[in-house]
Amino acid sequence: MGLLGNKISLDKETNSCNMVMTPITKNAQTINLELTWFEEVLHTRLNTYLNVNAEQKSIYDIPPPELNKEDSYYGGLVSYYSMSFAERIALILALIPHVRPNLLDILFTKNESLNRGYTEFGGIHGNFHSGFIPTGETLAFVLSGNNLEERLNLLKLFNPEHFFFRHGILKMEKGQTNMDEPLLSSVLKISDEYLSLLTMGEAYRPEYSTQFPAKRIETKLNWEDLVLTDHVREELEDIITWIRHGNTLMNDWGLEKRVKQGYRAMFYGPPGTGKTLTACLIGKALGIDTYRIDLSMIVSKFIGETEKNLANVFDQAENKNWILFFDEADALFGKRTNTTSSNDRHANQEVAYLLQRIEDFAGITILASNLKGNLDDAFARRFQSMIYFPVPDREQRLLLWEKGFNGKLQIDDKIDWLKIADEYEITGGSITNVLRHCSIKAIQRDSKKVFMKDIVSGIKKEHQKEGKA
Repeated sequence: MGLLGNKISLDKETNSCNMVMTPITKNAQTINLELTWFEEVLHTRLNTYLNVNAEQKSIYDIPPPELNKEDSYYGGLVSYYSMSFAERIALILALIPHVRPNLLDILFTKNESLNRGYTEFGGIHGNFHSGFIPTGETLAFVLSGNNLEERLNLLKLFNPEHFFFRHGILKMEKGQTNMDEPLLSSVLKISDEYLSLLTMGEAYRPEYSTQFPAKRIETKLNWEDLVLTDHVREELEDIITWIRHGNTLMNDWGLEKRVKQGYRAMFYGPPGTGKTLTACLIGKALGIDTYRIDLSMIVSKFIGETEKNLANVFDQAENKNWILFFDEADALFGKRTNTTSSNDRHANQEVAYLLQRIEDFAGITILASNLKGNLDDAFARRFQSMIYFPVPDREQRLLLWEKGFNGKLQIDDKIDWLKIADEYEITGGSITNVLRHCSIKAIQRDSKKVFMKDIVSGIKKEHQKEGKA
């Protein structure tokens, strides 16, 4: 095994070794080519700027490496966007602090006449990172030196219409302490998503925190484990089709002129009817992550904080291939009230902001609520799908009982699933709880056998939780 996890397999016919490279290995090889090129560009810029003899008179005489044949995420990204000289310099410069920080140490060179660093080199010092962290000024120096026209052209790379910005690849990020300083003094930052792809070759998955109050939810179940009406399945197929073909419909079919990006769906119905599981299964079927937003960390009693917290979630999810799932959404998106007090006015402004923010989000949003009537009426026109998940009928309950207990448990002959389904109106979530209850009772008897009394006592517990007789 190689250092980066290369896998070597022996070809029995040719007695030769074929190397099957991992995404990390492929990215590393491509990045090495780009780093070698950038280092030559940087030294040439420094030599020409400081009037030291250089082999090349211009950095643009140094051709970038050919990456079309590089089978890596990095090479694929450069080729896909047909990146220019300047765009490639910007990308590798933003990546250098993460992969080879010492390459920029030369920019710590002091201006001897002033006994300080060169202003034109830009850069900042981190709180813990001891290396040179490049800013927009650093990029401007490398690409333009003293050429004002080239410096001004550089700003196009950070125009909102540029693919760096639109697709969340690179940005110049200002902190709270330098909001009023020149734009190019901002840190040149590669997004966490593309940092992960271009190095590890894996999609970025943020950790649950106050900065990202959402948890990735998964399931081991499949569509055949979910019992739904034909109408609900048809509605869900529309959502899946849009996620799969949304780019084609918007860009190739020209819907972008009339239709807003993204897809917004509302799942409503009693608890335990499969709303959360359905959101998980949509993500699983399409190979994308589903994140359940923790509303307890979003909603705040302080004016403006709820909007700020929600905006932070949407900003991080922008350009990510995620599903945002808001469970019990009426806690956040409740009905607006008559403005009889300043608190009412603030609450209404909050809901209005949330509605607008969710409508402007270009990704996939699914809201779940137990009662549709609890939600603001403005939701209807903003959502492409509003799907009702009813309490399962007799036939559906029979399927749920049979699927749920179709495992290694031994079912007593006296248990009649049809009779149970007929007599007890219960949801799929409650049936799962009954399954857990029966398993506990069986193992307490040092057995795998389930009896009717276990089923009945489990159902009784579920009814008591719901306040039913």
